[in-house]
Amino acid sequence: MKTYAGIDLHSSNSFIGVINQNDETLHSRRHNNNLKEILKVLRKYKKSLQGVVVESTYNWYWLVDGLLEQGYKVHLANPAAIQQYKGLKNRDDKYDAFWLAHLLRLGILPQGYIYPKSLRPIRDLFRRRIMFVKQRTAQILSLQSMIARNKGVEQSASAIARFRDDFINQMFDSPHLVSTARHQMETIRFLDNQIKEIEAEIEGIVEIDNAYQNLLTITGIGRILATTIMLEVGDIHRFKNVGNYSSYCRCVKAQSTSNGKKKGNNNRKNGNRYLAWAYVEAANHNKRNCPRARKFVERKTAEKNYTVAIKALANKLSKASYFIMRDQTTYDPSLLFG
Repeated sequence: MKTYAGIDLHSSNSFIGVINQNDETLHSRRHNNNLKEILKVLRKYKKSLQGVVVESTYNWYWLVDGLLEQGYKVHLANPAAIQQYKGLKNRDDKYDAFWLAHLLRLGILPQGYIYPKSLRPIRDLFRRRIMFVKQRTAQILSLQSMIARNKGVEQSASAIARFRDDFINQMFDSPHLVSTARHQMETIRFLDNQIKEIEAEIEGIVEIDNAYQNLLTITGIGRILATTIMLEVGDIHRFKNVGNYSSYCRCVKAQSTSNGKKKGNNNRKNGNRYLAWAYVEAANHNKRNCPRARKFVERKTAEKNYTVAIKALANKLSKASYFIMRDQTTYDPSLLFG
């Protein structure tokens, strides 16, 4: 008889539910997050087990990798796409685990992508670079604000990056403001070094794959953004169409409409925030260096506002890059802007 397992994974424990093809309960118990203990539970069902469903939480790596190494067929459930039964008054971990197994049995489980284990550490390292870039930008903006408040002068980010200690010492009358500025400059320099070290390390171990080389033909996408896209996307063929990809990149509106009227908002955070960042960055660079893109942004800004315009351009670039990666072609702005 066929069996199906669902695991509701938490930070310190997991609830395991196992059912058979008749939807009868075979195992229902909470276990510690210990791979040996979980494998021991599943071992008795291994021959009949059609699959193990693990919910895609922040800490799924160790469990999915451990199950795959032991020969289990693992499915990573996409919690954002799972439709819950609305008639229940009470829901708990037990229900969630059995619901995952039930969806697998019916063949209607929305699944996430199990990113290759060998590339995962590289991708996660490059994600830290993005985090450091944002933190550096926050420090620069904070220092800009302090200078404007106290001196009535605007300093560009490039000018701040060139500040020397003797210049900072003379900038403010108060020693406390000088101390604040010096601490922020030290943080900016430290983050700058961390970013450069990560870039050098990644460049030494990662070559932009042939499928992604043509991304460099897009105005506004250089090696950093192309590498980010390559590491975040993985296999481009996992997206059935361009709409799935642009949605995954958070480049489309998260709303429901009916008869031309807005009926509500969907989960706007559903998707990949690193790709969302990459395409907004690409859009800003593209606008500065491509006359057609600049006209597009100006027209959209007049209709809506600048933020909407940049997101619209980011959406266009995400769709263009999808076809470039899938079809191994080069960028043609005439196809993008008409």
